[in-house]
Amino acid sequence: MKNVSTAGIAAAIFASLTWSMNFVAPFVIGDYSIFDLAACRFLLSGLIGIAILIASADQCRQLTLQDWFAAAGLAFIGYVGYFLTVMIAAVYAGPVIPPAFLGLVPVVLAIAGNYRGRSISWLPLLIPLALAATGLLLVNGSSIVQAEVQREKSLVIGIAFAIAAVALWTWFGIANQSALLKRPHMDARVWTALMMIGGSIQTLAFLPIGYGMSLFRAPEIGLGFGAINNLYLPAFMLAAVASIGGAWAWTIASQRLPVALTGQLLMTEIVFATCFGLMVRHRWPTLAESIGIMLLVLGVVMAINAFHSQRQDQSIVR
Repeated sequence: MKNVSTAGIAAAIFASLTWSMNFVAPFVIGDYSIFDLAACRFLLSGLIGIAILIASADQCRQLTLQDWFAAAGLAFIGYVGYFLTVMIAAVYAGPVIPPAFLGLVPVVLAIAGNYRGRSISWLPLLIPLALAATGLLLVNGSSIVQAEVQREKSLVIGIAFAIAAVALWTWFGIANQSALLKRPHMDARVWTALMMIGGSIQTLAFLPIGYGMSLFRAPEIGLGFGAINNLYLPAFMLAAVASIGGAWAWTIASQRLPVALTGQLLMTEIVFATCFGLMVRHRWPTLAESIGIMLLVLGVVMAINAFHSQRQDQSIVR
């Protein structure tokens, strides 16, 4: 079992903070589509990744072709493919139902990670998971109730893609740690850069397809100086902070913590996203949302304590 390192915990929470910015992005892009933002973001992430590799030239010489392919596969699973499934889910099921399903990612990841690695006995993990599930229900419950019900077929397709997104990110969390275990000396910055470059190449390949499906509004609105505030700046912020910063922090967390614990720590993304959403909407949380946030935080704290206690018990036994 891995040590419950403070650096790993801080890195996982920082990654959750940066990724919660994704939920605010639609409020700042004006008439541009979320696909415009995503394409610009992933392309900029790739450019930043190239700059990181150039700055880390000595370590890049040790990279193998297998490293490049593994990182590119993870980029599709956890970034490009995940984003596409989320967007398709939103198109068919509306803007409320998919995020509610995506809130299950930390719970599913914690369960799958512990089932696979058995880093802690199930009993100490049950209460934190129950608190997290209850908190997620309270935070998202009112939005689900108020959501407009669309056509049954459309809703089924949307939910199917939302479930696929949950599966992809759970797969990414486990596969990323497995890949890093095979590369114990891999620098977190270099690994992050490899994933971002892979995602950027995949985005380039998707551009003609997206254009043919009329997903992009940028060609009509314009890509000149008028796009700076509503497209380029938000895309750069997400690329530098959420993509590069978040992936870098998550890599550090994956190198230092068991998947079951990183899954629990990912709960803080929902807390941050809810707080950002409330700030954007200029309102205070409802009683249910407040209780839900407190239960999520309590679940995370109890999970950290459970892993720390078990680690101490194992040290005593040894």
